Amino acid sequence: MKTIQAIAAATALFAGASAIAAAQTVPSNSATITYHRTMVDGVGIFYREAGPNNAPTIVLLHGFPSSSVEFESLIPLLATRYHLIAPDYPGFGQSDAPPPSQYSYTFDHLALTTTHLLEQLKIDRYSVYLHDYGGPVGFRMMMAHPQRLQALVVQNANAYQEGLGKKWTGIARYWADPKAHPKVVDVFTSLEAARVRHAGDSPHPERYNPQVWQDEYAWLSRPGERAIQESLLYDYRTNVASYPQWQTWLRQHQPPTLVVWGGYDSSFIAPGAEAFKRDLPKAEIHILDAGHFALDEKVDEIASLMLAFLHKHVG
Repeated sequence: MKTIQAIAAATALFAGASAIAAAQTVPSNSATITYHRTMVDGVGIFYREAGPNNAPTIVLLHGFPSSSVEFESLIPLLATRYHLIAPDYPGFGQSDAPPPSQYSYTFDHLALTTTHLLEQLKIDRYSVYLHDYGGPVGFRMMMAHPQRLQALVVQNANAYQEGLGKKWTGIARYWADPKAHPKVVDVFTSLEAARVRHAGDSPHPERYNPQVWQDEYAWLSRPGERAIQESLLYDYRTNVASYPQWQTWLRQHQPPTLVVWGGYDSSFIAPGAEAFKRDLPKAEIHILDAGHFALDEKVDEIASLMLAFLHKHVG
């Protein structure tokens, strides 16, 4: 009996030790992420950084109305093997938000400022993760400097007409005549819109933290922020007009591409993910049970897919 008890005790001890060891293999944010601020083209730019400086770099480009904070849970899962840079665009997150009279809020300008940040950091080869607004920023960066791109990860960053959800019909009317549709901007920057971008039509709303979209709405409500977001929403028409150019670039350059798409996104719908296959027949495409901010619900799955994909194409 004593022998059986001893074996049971040893087994329990081993199991406990294994659980502790497994837990210790998951890096915490505080152990991996550092926070920085630097001046780029006269604007204070905030960025998160993690991972070894001599490892391949991944640039994480965030969406609306978030900031690099959306990558806080993803970064530690990648930082054991890769060097990561996640900037906040001007007007977003912890970066400066000069008024439109002092900084031209266009996607051309956001891409140029982000490019200059990477150049200041002496980063000239990288993979990019595109989400939402990160798509038009990243496509401009890739087209301007194709030799710098190693691999492409697309997460609910649209580049095809069939990926535009129903709401874009109303936004197109706003683009045609902004003064006739002032409420479009109000709806776009509302608390309800922020909630839908996260929880959306997910069958698991309990997995979404309401504090996230409440914080985003508080940020959108800052003095001067509406004018900034109105400028970018109006300029978004240039992105839709650029879709054919982006598609041609993809066909010509054939970058290694992983598409991970939240299937419950009502803004950028799933056909926009499948459309990448037309121009990138070798692309890996995964439609996930998640919303527009797929990292809210599927961060572990996305990290696993990225690690396997990047190991194959970047090393």
